[in-house]
Amino acid sequence: MLGRFHEIGISTADIRASVEFYERLGFSQAQTADTWPHPYGVLTDGRIFLGLHQSAFDSPTLTFVHADLAHYGRELQSQGLQLAYQRTAEHEFNTIGLKDPAGQMLALIEARTYSPVPRRPQRVSLCGYFEEFSMPSTDFAAAKAYWERCGFVATEETDLPYPHLALMRRARMIGRCWCFAIRVCMSALESCATLHWARGAIRRMDWTRGPMGCSRLRRARRCSSWRMKVDARPCALSSRTARHARPTPLIAEPLQ
Repeated sequence: MLGRFHEIGISTADIRASVEFYERLGFSQAQTADTWPHPYGVLTDGRIFLGLHQSAFDSPTLTFVHADLAHYGRELQSQGLQLAYQRTAEHEFNTIGLKDPAGQMLALIEARTYSPVPRRPQRVSLCGYFEEFSMPSTDFAAAKAYWERCGFVATEETDLPYPHLALMRRARMIGRCWCFAIRVCMSALESCATLHWARGAIRRMDWTRGPMGCSRLRRARRCSSWRMKVDARPCALSSRTARHARPTPLIAEPLQ
């Protein structure tokens, strides 16, 4: 229903610092098109694409590609889905936005904005193997109903490591299929949208400064993560050694 998954859009005040940050984690840059009027870059670990936008918007945004958005926007509205915005004039790059019951922004765009990056599956970033995108919610029933209408399949609710509901859908990237997973959480430990990677062991994080006001990462026993302030909606990155390990995140303290 949403189309082909494209990227997780992240707003940044300094795109150069953001690009350097992800390159130090082992991400590769993709060649981008001149689609957006603002500075834009795309980084990938071979499994997930992060779109870095030096522009203010609801961040992070899950972005999909869908054809004929002018017509499709009307179709979505006829199905009872309210659009957050619709930009489908003939002279502009067509895009529409929606928000799930918890306020997570979804964007549909008319065409790709970067070229594929051939990258060997064996080449893993320092984060590890991308697992899922999680977001907080106070109403599992509403979240499940909304995301199932968007083409995701919900699994059973579970309490490990805390109450959450997993939703999945197939995605295709560079000729191969994989499952793009969303986890809806009810936990004070995840108060913002979070990108999760899994790895066999925690590697030491040597850098002390990241983009968007982050510094001094502190190590954790079973999970390492750092938090980025992205406009009014923060986003966190998490790398863990066990799928059901309770997050004990590295704390990224704001620059003074």
